[in-house]
Amino acid sequence: MISIDSVVKRHGSLLAVDDVDLRISAGLTAIIGPNGAGKSTLLAAVGRLIGTDAGVITVDGLDVAAVRSRDLARRLAILRQDNHLAIRLSVEDLVAYGRFPHGGSRRTAEDRLHIEDAIELLDLGAVRGRFLDELSGGQRQRAFVAMAIAQDTDHLLLDEPLNNLDPRHSVGLMKLLRRLVAERGMTVVVVLHDINVAAQFADDVVAMRDGRVVHHGPVREVLTAQNLSALYEATARVLDLGDRSVVLWE
Repeated sequence: MISIDSVVKRHGSLLAVDDVDLRISAGLTAIIGPNGAGKSTLLAAVGRLIGTDAGVITVDGLDVAAVRSRDLARRLAILRQDNHLAIRLSVEDLVAYGRFPHGGSRRTAEDRLHIEDAIELLDLGAVRGRFLDELSGGQRQRAFVAMAIAQDTDHLLLDEPLNNLDPRHSVGLMKLLRRLVAERGMTVVVVLHDINVAAQFADDVVAMRDGRVVHHGPVREVLTAQNLSALYEATARVLDLGDRSVVLWE
């Protein structure tokens, strides 16, 4: 369980996250909202990539601001939008970094199993020995997701993970996240811009605007024409296709 209580984050005079209260349970939760809504800032605060100005965030009861970094990294993995490395790494070396919280630089047999599993899950076997700067944007993105999965945590936070991915790999990644939820009982939180991806794959949706959570609940309760039109200030139509909904913009 991720608990967010009265969290505030300012960037100078900008109130990026404004008194947010949220409970996120096991399953796949999508965070949506217009540009500047505070989605990435909130995710970064949960992952302790940035501090907060007020409030408390806990992961399985552990205060994110106070827990040791290694202990947090054993419970929560986060992938941010902009992934830049100052050193030249191969795909396999990058994925192996996901095991650092469990044993430092030592590699056990269990570590190797998690590394191999992540490389296979993200379909990176053919490029495992290549350097990241030799890859396409989509391949690099999948390599960073593989690193996060190799960390083997109960909570996985991904900020716009579909960036640079073609339709096949976008669908493949979302299906993989659903599989991790179903088979491992994980809590997966994904910032998404594509509302139809959220409609198809998420269990719950958090809708943000101006630093606040304006809606939170099951997909069909949040992704209504009325809610989306107000959220994005654009006319939305929601079509019911039986087991899923499709959003059209006018």
